[in-house]
Amino acid sequence: MSLKTYDYTKDELEKFKYAIIHTEKGDIKLRLYPEEAPNTVANFATLANEGFYDNLNFHRVIPGFVAQGGCPHGTGMGGPGWNIACECDNNIHKHEKGTLSMAHAGRDTGGSQFFICFAPQPHLDGVHTVFGGIEKDDKKSFEVLDSLKQGDKINSIDIKKNI
Repeated sequence: MSLKTYDYTKDELEKFKYAIIHTEKGDIKLRLYPEEAPNTVANFATLANEGFYDNLNFHRVIPGFVAQGGCPHGTGMGGPGWNIACECDNNIHKHEKGTLSMAHAGRDTGGSQFFICFAPQPHLDGVHTVFGGIEKDDKKSFEVLDSLKQGDKINSIDIKKNI
């Protein structure tokens, strides 16, 4: 499968600063990192803006590890029909509680599946692309994250320049 790349301008990428994951448990607000992972952010934002994530679920939720979603089949085996390259080399951010990262089945095999960490996962640093995270003072988003269970629904994901 070929690797998909996006050619958004810097000004266009600036519009992809925040994501709000609307779940049946409440909203999770995430700051995106287009300066560290421009293609990963562009891929996630484009899929979200096209409604790809609407009505999907968190198909893999492991307490103390991650909540994973973005599979169109709800099994962890699906994707958008393409892969994107990993962008780990420029990651300043690490896998901490609230980190948004790209799931994959090996280097350069990510597509639509993402995960949010429940706790620090240093063994994932440099392996999975960190492309966003819950801001440290956002207690409500952390409460929603902590409440997630396997099968919980993602109603939609909004991409915003400001929140």
